[in-house]
Amino acid sequence: MSMLAQSHAGAAVAPRAVALDALRGFAILTMVLSGTVPYGVLPAWMYHAQIPPPAHKFDPTLAGLTWVDLVFPFFLFSLGAAIPLALTRRLERGMSPWQAGATGFKRGALLAFFAFFEAHLNPFALSKEPGVVHYLAGLSAFALMFAIFARLPEKWPAALHWTIRAVGWAGAVALLVWARYPDGSGFSLKRSNIILLVLANVVTTGVLVWLLTRNRQLWRFGLLLIGLGIHLARYKPGWVFDLTQLTPAPWLFEPRFQKYLFIVIPGMIAGEELEAWMRQRGSASDGPLPLSRLRLWLVASLAAMIVLVNLVGLQARWVEATVCLNAALCGAGCLLLRPAAGATGRLIRTVFLWGVFWLMLGMVLEPYQGGIKKDHATLSYYFVTSGLACIVLVGFTVFGDVLGCRRWLALLSDNGQNPMMAYVGNAFFIAPLLGLTGLGALLTRITPGPWPGALRGLIITLLVGLMVMVFTRLRVFWRT
Repeated sequence: MSMLAQSHAGAAVAPRAVALDALRGFAILTMVLSGTVPYGVLPAWMYHAQIPPPAHKFDPTLAGLTWVDLVFPFFLFSLGAAIPLALTRRLERGMSPWQAGATGFKRGALLAFFAFFEAHLNPFALSKEPGVVHYLAGLSAFALMFAIFARLPEKWPAALHWTIRAVGWAGAVALLVWARYPDGSGFSLKRSNIILLVLANVVTTGVLVWLLTRNRQLWRFGLLLIGLGIHLARYKPGWVFDLTQLTPAPWLFEPRFQKYLFIVIPGMIAGEELEAWMRQRGSASDGPLPLSRLRLWLVASLAAMIVLVNLVGLQARWVEATVCLNAALCGAGCLLLRPAAGATGRLIRTVFLWGVFWLMLGMVLEPYQGGIKKDHATLSYYFVTSGLACIVLVGFTVFGDVLGCRRWLALLSDNGQNPMMAYVGNAFFIAPLLGLTGLGALLTRITPGPWPGALRGLIITLLVGLMVMVFTRLRVFWRT
């Protein structure tokens, strides 16, 4: 999401950072894929490092990093990067800081509702073996989410807007009251989607952090240091531990979720660089290339290689070799980018250097807390994944925007523009359709075994991606 986008019909639309959309789309589609691969039968690198096959029992002592462990931090990083992109122009057009802060609370509240709605109406939550009624409930919930979250045309009368929203909310409440679960229980504030609830928490505080530290980089690092102190002290008895246990509504706000600001804040820094770049550039083709095409292809390839080296090295626990290879590859990237010219050159060089900083900081911290882990998350995990997200963002920018290969990123970037729809697309739309038509059972029969099962997951993920792509091309978006 790094270049100024035009609508597919050719009409001008609001500028978007295409490489950032692609990064977000990559995160959301790999999240779908990770939830559809069969359990218990594939290599350990196909699952979270702390939930290995075949038993998939959580083991917090296992260190390592798999592609599945990158999914959530890449999305958090994208969330942080989107904050300055969304708010900078609004503030310049006259929105007050108080109004901007209110948008953070609004987004947080809607995401929290989304977390409860998804957890309660997911057909696989309603029944371990969903039937017709459960699938129809999922499809109904999917339709209601359009009424609640879809961006409605401004030319429509206000009364029609309010009517559509009211129908959506009334239908959602009715479904939540109707829903019953295998244990016989109904709606509960304790039943929510933890991933979405984390996002609801950090988007609210992330907006406030950005507003407080806008144009004050030193303040931002000061908050990071304070956060680091709180993170370290909260595991020991004392006033910090007591403070982090305080919450008026534990089902809604959890102080411990704020640890993910260690990923959101690096995302903010990258987002500010993107915003400044988009301000300077009028289109994808303006001006000469920042580097020779050979150097640009090498930079894009290097970004992919750095990710692969860290996934293989940290999962295999070849930590010292991974540190050395990171130093060599990052050094090569810095040399390749050193002569980069113009606004685009400054963008890719600066974001890459930030990526090197976060990655190497994470590698220095890797031995601490018993090695890198997603659960329970270690300091090295926050910074290694932030660094990798920066480097992947550079790779997508070079590949899509500078080298002109944006069509190859279309599936990712279109899904990145509609992440909420993509997140629930399988459980609330694709799976019900496959289940009601019998195609799901057929697909399972023709893809038996471990790797065919993974192929089945890939097919389902592709169906979700294509479905979301259609809605994105039709300019139908879900927004909080």
